[in-house]
Amino acid sequence: KVSGVAGLVAFNGFTQSIGLGRELGERFGHLKRRQRVVYPMSAQMQLFLDAVIAGESRVFGLETLAADPVFQHLAGGAVPSIDTVYTDLARFGAEELEVLEEMVGAQAMPIAQSQGLLGMQEEFIDIDTTVTVVFGEKEHAAPGPNPRYRGRKSFHPILARVAKTDALIGARLRPGDTGLGQDDVEDVTQWIERSRAALGAKTILTVRIDAGGDCAAVLNAIDAQAALFVVKAKKNSALVGAITSEQTEWITIDTDALDQPTRQVAEIPFRREGWPDEDERRFRVIAVRTNERLSGEQVCLWPDLDLSVSVYITNDRFRDADTIARLYDDRAGIETVISDLKANFGIGKHSSTIFDANEAAFLLKLLAYNLMRRYTCLRHPKVASWRMAWLRRALITVPGRLLRAQGRWQLRLAPRPL
Repeated sequence: KVSGVAGLVAFNGFTQSIGLGRELGERFGHLKRRQRVVYPMSAQMQLFLDAVIAGESRVFGLETLAADPVFQHLAGGAVPSIDTVYTDLARFGAEELEVLEEMVGAQAMPIAQSQGLLGMQEEFIDIDTTVTVVFGEKEHAAPGPNPRYRGRKSFHPILARVAKTDALIGARLRPGDTGLGQDDVEDVTQWIERSRAALGAKTILTVRIDAGGDCAAVLNAIDAQAALFVVKAKKNSALVGAITSEQTEWITIDTDALDQPTRQVAEIPFRREGWPDEDERRFRVIAVRTNERLSGEQVCLWPDLDLSVSVYITNDRFRDADTIARLYDDRAGIETVISDLKANFGIGKHSSTIFDANEAAFLLKLLAYNLMRRYTCLRHPKVASWRMAWLRRALITVPGRLLRAQGRWQLRLAPRPL
């Protein structure tokens, strides 16, 4: 019998070696404790993980994979109906979702260890939100900040990644009308604590967030964890007035051939309500005006200057203003990760009408992503920098033949460079 996902055998061998099945059984086995259970909860979760790794991002995709002999064999000889999988996803409650989210973040430490990053001097934690459009009636779906489908109901998940490893340290699926703010303080604090556990207590952590992180509660929470942050500021009228003040002293960083400034920085004497007292001077506001930007928001405040301005908030008292602004630009890497997750793991596709079931599927997809990164770093380190589409093609969607000879199963693979 010919299979198109023969690489799943090696991946399942890896997950077995790290005790994934046993851990899933211990943590989620209570969800199905009836006698004569045909499909235990841990087996159903591993089945869903295998489907996501193989490229099927919806529960309905199991119908396609059910005909593959290797996938069928790994499922125990028979792939359950999609109705059974939908029912099992609906079993997840708030406590189980907390445990599953913790399992996603727990994969960050082995990935960092495999790349020799434990005990490094500094690491960056990037936090970002994205919009996943919902079609049909879904619980807690609501219109939100959707630049493509305005007014369309959606979810608004938040994710945190470790910059050097691209591992996800935490994530949440949230209603579409939820913004980044006070309600996310507990999660942000937890993700910082996980990062310290994964990377070492001596590692300096710097959290980078877009303008959604310009919230006094979030900034104070990060500062209270003895972590640094670089956050893009919201340009309200008070901040714009402080930037355009004649008292602002701009330092020229770069000039053009005519000796005209192309990049200038300045520290703005500005404080929002809820920040630490001005006497403490813990938070700095840094403005950068430049004509180097080719994308993103272009805000020009000076009619006689062809320079757009960006503003950042930080509690880093050691680096100079220009260095801090350039550090924030490196945060763009999380956009690539989110794009990868949407294209190759289907985090933007939600199959159930129940919100908790959708969040369970969302977190399982992120767990599959982290497991795939860990598997690649440990077993195939030479291609660890590849994106998931190429990793799946090289390591998972491998042609093979499943045979039964002398009472034993055998898998034969065609010769491949890897």
